[in-house]
Amino acid sequence: MTVVSLAGPIRSEARDYGHAGQTFPVIEPDLLSAIEGRLRRAEASGELARMNGIFAKRVEQRVRRPKPVEGITPARTARSWDYDPSIAVERDIRDQKGNLIAAAGHRVNPLDFVAIKQDLVFVDGDDAAQLSWATSRYTDLKAKIIFVNGSPIEQMTAKKRRFYFDQEGRLSATFGIEHTPAVVSQNGKTMRVSEVVLKPGRPG
Repeated sequence: MTVVSLAGPIRSEARDYGHAGQTFPVIEPDLLSAIEGRLRRAEASGELARMNGIFAKRVEQRVRRPKPVEGITPARTARSWDYDPSIAVERDIRDQKGNLIAAAGHRVNPLDFVAIKQDLVFVDGDDAAQLSWATSRYTDLKAKIIFVNGSPIEQMTAKKRRFYFDQEGRLSATFGIEHTPAVVSQNGKTMRVSEVVLKPGRPG
């Protein structure tokens, strides 16, 4: 059997296509060493301590007075509505024995299993009238007073009771609250949300 080669001799050529652009030498500095050097210089000059002090002060200020919840104003018109906390189950939920508790797609209402014993009262902590109204009507056992603005820590020191803050407005957004004072309380299988108008010169 004769093998015929169809490939001719392979010729290699090197051509000069010129320069496509300016070239630079590759430099790979030790980044960690550079950072450590800057930190040492900052520490020696006192700059590091100053920066740490500024950072700590900012953190303390943010803790003492969190960023206000945007878009919430004093209530001018009283309104109420019901919020349904039911959620749709994404996948089957089973107990330890494999028994089906809730099938995927089924709606489950947490209020079928738990009772909300304390109201949630939302106020502007910098509004003296709102704060007076809330503290005169609700004890710590009856409600959680939640600030959408102001300093809970300062008011806890002044009034000797606990206050909370609606971080990033998550609770306000969940319940659809746009004005304060607002009260959220259990109403059977739903949560009743009420925005309250305060009368001028009176605590409520």
